[in-house]
Amino acid sequence: MTEPEKSTVHLELEEANTYDQYLLHSPTEISAVLCNAMKQGCMVSVYFDMGRAFFLTSLLEVTIRGVVLDYGSDEGINHQALQTKRLICTMSVDRVKVQFGLSGVRLVQFEGRPAFASALPEQLLRLQRREYFRVSTPIIKPLHCELPMPAPEGEERSVLQLSLLDISAGGLALMINVEQTRLFTHNQIFHDCLLPLPDEQTIRLSLRICNLFEITNRAGNRYARVGCEYLDLAGTPLNQIQRYITRLERERKARENGLE
Repeated sequence: MTEPEKSTVHLELEEANTYDQYLLHSPTEISAVLCNAMKQGCMVSVYFDMGRAFFLTSLLEVTIRGVVLDYGSDEGINHQALQTKRLICTMSVDRVKVQFGLSGVRLVQFEGRPAFASALPEQLLRLQRREYFRVSTPIIKPLHCELPMPAPEGEERSVLQLSLLDISAGGLALMINVEQTRLFTHNQIFHDCLLPLPDEQTIRLSLRICNLFEITNRAGNRYARVGCEYLDLAGTPLNQIQRYITRLERERKARENGLE
């Protein structure tokens, strides 16, 4: 028997017994978390086929009996999802990583349009570990990360300078043009990336691509978000990132309190 392919994303919900202390089992608690996510308009990434396929959606309705999710934009992916026994949904709610599984998903009509419906998940993972605390990086003076791109042997590698969207102690997200999506694949690894942080020494690190999807903002502009995780990052470089995250959060709270 051949060894199964590994997931292209880290789905903690599928790791038996590892995160039991973070699981909710009460239908009342689970529906409360999902209702909060729906009110906040949180985007939901839905994975299947061992994490190799996914689509973006949002919660349309949550009751103690079940949930309704918006239909995806790709009909082929929608059809595959309906044929799948179990879907894994992941999102961020109040900066806490949330994952839950849906079984027996079916096609319904919700307010005159197609949607996915399922029973309320039997359990829900709320992962509040420190490495998943993610903060948005400045928009006016964006940070940039330099990625050396693969090149044929003997040729000089080009370097992409990409803007950061957010950062955590476990990874970061980069913004690219839609045309650049062809340059990236799931699980692709980039070594010798450079991340300059304000008031810190430039960090050299390796990144693995975890997810990639297109986004259209309210102005109608399209771009793509590349989610990356650090590989074997520890010690001083990790401490630098954690210090920077702390400063960003302190500045955010100061602005909210009118101290800046």
